Order: sequence, then C-alpha cells, then structure tokens
Amino acid sequence: MGGRTAGVAVVIEAHHLTKRYGTATVVDDLSFTVRSGSITGFLGPNGAGKSTTMRLILGLDRPSEGVALIDGERFHSLPTPARTVGVMLESGSRQPRLSARAHLSWQAKAARLPSSRVDEVLELTGLAEAARKELRDLSLGMRQRLGIASALLGDPTHLIMDEPINGLDPQGVLWARSLFQELAAQGRTVFISSHLLSEMEAVADRIIVIGQGRLIVDSTMDDLQHQARSSHTIAVSPQALELTQILEKDGARVDVAADDENRRTLNIQNRTASQVGEIAAKNGLSLHRLVQEKSTLEQAFMHLTAGALEYQGTGHKPPRAPVASTDKDGGIK
Repeated sequence: MGGRTAGVAVVIEAHHLTKRYGTATVVDDLSFTVRSGSITGFLGPNGAGKSTTMRLILGLDRPSEGVALIDGERFHSLPTPARTVGVMLESGSRQPRLSARAHLSWQAKAARLPSSRVDEVLELTGLAEAARKELRDLSLGMRQRLGIASALLGDPTHLIMDEPINGLDPQGVLWARSLFQELAAQGRTVFISSHLLSEMEAVADRIIVIGQGRLIVDSTMDDLQHQARSSHTIAVSPQALELTQILEKDGARVDVAADDENRRTLNIQNRTASQVGEIAAKNGLSLHRLVQEKSTLEQAFMHLTAGALEYQGTGHKPPRAPVASTDKDGGIK
C-alpha cells in the first residue's frame, strides 16, 4: 500500500450542514473538521444523523443548507474521487451471486483502477482464500472486510466508513484497529462512524458526537477521557450548609441535593475526600458519608446524549442538546 506524508494538511470539512426531509430536520446546522493523520470517531444515538451526514459529505444527498468539502472541494468536483476518498457505507446494491473477487474487479474497472489492486486488497483484508465465494455465502464479518477492501481499492488519501467494525469477530476487531492506526500513521484521514463508544475509545484520536443532527461534542479522545474520569467527592452531613459555605470559600465547587430535613448530600468538585474530611474536622462539622467517586467515559457519553435520543418515553421532543468543546485547559465546556 502506498504511503502518504504525515502532516499533510488535507481535511474533510462540514460547514453549517442542514438536511430536511419535509418538516423533519435530520442534520441541523452541523459544522466540524476531520484532520489528516488521525482517526476521528463519529458517534451518536440511533437516528442522530450520522449516516445522513456521511452521505452529504459524499454528495449522495443534497444539503438543504451548508456545504461539505473534501480537500477544499465538493466531492463531485474532485478530479479522481476513487483515489481521493475510500468509502464504506451500508449498501443493498451488491449482487449476491457475484464472487468477492468479481465484485471488487467490477468496482476497480468502473473507477479505472488497475486490476492488480484487487488482489492487493483481498490479501490485505484477509479475504484471499474467500475470493471465489459468492457474496451471499459470506459471513457478516467477511462482508465487513469486503466493504473495507472496497474502500481501499483506490489507495485513497481519505477514508469515510460507516460502522466498519460492526459484525467483526474479536480477531477481526483487532485487525481493523491495527489497519486504521496504520492508515492514520501514513497521514491519511480516517473518519469512522460507530455506535460502539468502547471501540472508538480504543482506536480514535478525536471524537465527534451528534444528537438529533446537532453537534454535542468535538474533542480529542484524551481530553474527553480526562474530563469523564475526573473524580469528585460525595459528602453527606447534617451541617451541609455550613460545610458548603466553608468549602466554597476554600475554592471548591459544591452542588447540594436534599436527602431529608436533617441532612444534605454534597457533590464536591476540586477537592478530594481527604481534603473535605480535614476541613470538616477542623471546623467541628459532622460527616455521615464521605467517598471519592470517578465517572466512566460511558457514563459521560450517556449524560451528554441523554437529551438527544431519537425516542423518549414521555413522547415529548427533548430539549436542544448543548455543545461541548475543549477549553484551553483540556476540559469540556
């Protein structure tokens, strides 16, 4: 596979993308940038608008407003799209009686790519021994590998893939991770949608989260993990108001929740359990509970997308999801 020079400033851009179908807004004023030399995970609940956004970037759907660019051009304006962008989207157009090799050969011929690439991508994706199998006889994992092989046919600078890991067995998942990391290390742009946060945590450098077509998070994975896993202190005290005042004067951020008439639960940021215990003892205040807690990335993701689910039990449309971005200290605003 041909390499690329790391650090080349090639990008995928979405500027105020909006897509409406009748009265339904599927993508809503969405803007983000996907940079080269890294793996960007594109996440969101079912119905968030991920697949529609990818189709807008690839010119398969026309935006109601806004524009999507690849290397500064609309997809249809690219001089050699197959060599610039490798695409893996869900498709029902595959001919079930074609063999894996014939399917790739047809794609290579249509894109005016050398036939030698067919054997190269079959070998790369572990499908060489299954090349003569008809598509209808391939397992889900093999079909996913075939989709990745199709995306790699043109040895592209950019890869846009919708759920490429779905259906792979554990060995296949490890192989896909390694492949995507190698492609990014070569300076390519790797843009992957997924509903598996745990998988994106293992492979992505950046993460973009949308809900109801709107941007919720655009952050590096390191910053998101740091914010999600930052600890906080839980304290329960019959003298909670006094303790709150002392802690806030000391620079802590305190949220107070009522338990009963005689005591309150405090959620304390910026102070460890040991520090809170020492402050309470110094001021003669009682503590009924004191514990250090840590959030997980999964909990943070669920919290961020809670207002952006496609279906709600109440039947009411949830409020507009807030946008989170990284500040200069690496936290999420």
